[in-house]
Amino acid sequence: MIATPENFASANKAAVQSFVTLANTSFASTERVAALNLNVGRSFLEDGVANAKALLGVKDPQHFVALQSTLAQPALEKLVSYSRKLYEIATETNEAVSKLVEAQFSDLNKTVADALDKAAKDAPAGSDGAISAVRFALAATNSAYNNISKAAKQVAEIAEANISAATNATVKAGSSAAKAKRAA
Repeated sequence: MIATPENFASANKAAVQSFVTLANTSFASTERVAALNLNVGRSFLEDGVANAKALLGVKDPQHFVALQSTLAQPALEKLVSYSRKLYEIATETNEAVSKLVEAQFSDLNKTVADALDKAAKDAPAGSDGAISAVRFALAATNSAYNNISKAAKQVAEIAEANISAATNATVKAGSSAAKAKRAA
């Protein structure tokens, strides 16, 4: 295949578009994380002021113990919610980047396959073995990429299930501890 200025222009245009898509995805994720951090920070500050006022109004030790246990649970729940949202943003960003990489890989495969077909048409007699070897290598690469991609998705699903289970256990343990303090 002979490289022409049109081929280079097309490749450059695709590379720039991929970069722009990746940059936009990164900026959007960064913006979401910043907004989440600001909202959580504001919420914790407001809760801290309200909690401090409530604690300053305590008159006896029993009221202090009861109030302390009721103040801890909402903070724990907010922290767990923050972690979930942060994980959600990271997962969505990873999915967007993965789709971009998969599209690039697919385009590269198509380009290589097209170039191989053109080379096969123009190849001298007896070069079928070399072209077959390249096609076999391309098929093996595609298979390996697909297997790695499937494994990565399975690992992500398992990690998400584990994080969800750990989060639920943390909330449940915090709730149980708060109830135990109130009962004591």
